[in-house]
Amino acid sequence: MASRTGTAESSAKARVVLLTLSAGQFLMALDSSVMNVSIATVAEDVGTTVTGIQGAITAYTLVMAMFMIPGGKVGALIGRKRAFLIGCCIYGAGSLTTALAPNLPVLLFGWALLEGIGAALILPAIVALVAGNFVPERRPAAYGLVAAAGAVAIGVGPLIGGVATTYFSWRWVFAGEVLVVLGILVLARRIADAPVGERRRVDLVGAVLSALGLGLFVYGVLRSDEWGWFQPKPDAPSWLGISLVVWLMLAGLLLIWLFLRWEARLVERGRDPLIDPALLQNKQLTGGLTMFFFQYLVQMGVFFVVPLYLSVALGLSALQTGARLLPLSVTLLAAAVLIPRFLPDVSPRRVVRLGVLALLAGAVVLMAALDADAGAEVVTVPLLLIGLGMGALASQLGSVTVSAVPEEKSAEVGGVQNAVTNLGASIGTALAGSIMIAALASSFLTSVEQNPAIPDSVKSQATVKIQSGAPFLSDAQLETALDEAGISSEVTQDALDANAAARLDGLQAALAILAFAALLAMFFTHRIPTTQPRSTQP
Repeated sequence: MASRTGTAESSAKARVVLLTLSAGQFLMALDSSVMNVSIATVAEDVGTTVTGIQGAITAYTLVMAMFMIPGGKVGALIGRKRAFLIGCCIYGAGSLTTALAPNLPVLLFGWALLEGIGAALILPAIVALVAGNFVPERRPAAYGLVAAAGAVAIGVGPLIGGVATTYFSWRWVFAGEVLVVLGILVLARRIADAPVGERRRVDLVGAVLSALGLGLFVYGVLRSDEWGWFQPKPDAPSWLGISLVVWLMLAGLLLIWLFLRWEARLVERGRDPLIDPALLQNKQLTGGLTMFFFQYLVQMGVFFVVPLYLSVALGLSALQTGARLLPLSVTLLAAAVLIPRFLPDVSPRRVVRLGVLALLAGAVVLMAALDADAGAEVVTVPLLLIGLGMGALASQLGSVTVSAVPEEKSAEVGGVQNAVTNLGASIGTALAGSIMIAALASSFLTSVEQNPAIPDSVKSQATVKIQSGAPFLSDAQLETALDEAGISSEVTQDALDANAAARLDGLQAALAILAFAALLAMFFTHRIPTTQPRSTQP
């Protein structure tokens, strides 16, 4: 292969580079999924509540969202490889701090702040480094593997977390991350960096506007389950009778608009913007970003709904839940690796459309398969389809977005791309959760109201409790609560039956909204190109 700046010179070197970047992507996606099955244990260990740990997860997401676009610009200014290495060092320090954290403030500092800032430097740099180390013909396969590594981390995270929490300690997960970071730093010397352009002043005003805009919007989305999307829940903050979630999202959108206006003004004055607004007029780039948004919305919604069904509705352990998610990882990796290898000239638009159809089919099949007598096996075929769709999208979208702009813009594209995927993931999780809880509450209340065996006093208590926020309870949790309240065995059984039916209604409603999102994504696929990017160099 002809030598060129930023291109892997041998297949062995290319594999090491790909392994290094994939390991970085894997780590960035692992934290939230691995901790979801260990929240109660972590809370007890650091002397806080479950709400405190959920707040740490939220803070980690927020920090990433706020600094992703500035993180991409840092890579363009100081070098993508240097930004990647600095990000790894910060992330490793955060992981070590989290592993040793004696209380919640230290956990927040290590996990949410340090790891969040590290991720904001690492993720945009990965996008740019793939572009700098692989020729256009090989980028779809490279981006596919890197994206697959992140998705697999989300899939196997519950399994890793379950094993660590059950047999060792949740702290070993973060200690293991430190070792992985050290391995990445050793292997990163093989990565070729692109030349650093002319050093200019950092757009601090743009950085503040983008960070506050994205931060407020994502924070509003993340608080929707607790506060309500539009109608405020009891005791939730509101303004003019409307949930604070709406105002936070509107304020975020306003600041993002101001950010784009500010960036356009800088371009007009010949100064260096954080991102060039002209990039967002690129049809191919916006098409790729839109598909990234929908992919992560559906993907994270599925990773929210399916584990709930397995662990709460069926009562599987964290280990069993993680094992049931593995089929998704198999088809995801297969599609991400094999499509670029055996179909190098296939139309990206066709692959993306087939991928979206696979996501849609998986959500619909799972929604239809859920019933009162269904077992854990019903998720296997839908997860195979969803993994196939995710892998197909992963094999094309990274190359689509980066090939839409000159290579020197790849770091900026990486920042925007990861900000968009962060938004999609946040909205997917919140939307699936809100729809599920709303459907569950409505179904449960209807069943209770129509049951003459349940006393009016119990009905009124149930109504008040559910209006405050219906929990997604297992049968064992509900039975314990009813026993403590002194409810008769007959009424308890009726409530358990109503809860089981309501859980299924909630899960099916969440899957329906995810299927609708996948269907909506089909209308935006026309912006994806029909030909693969090709190198213009000899």
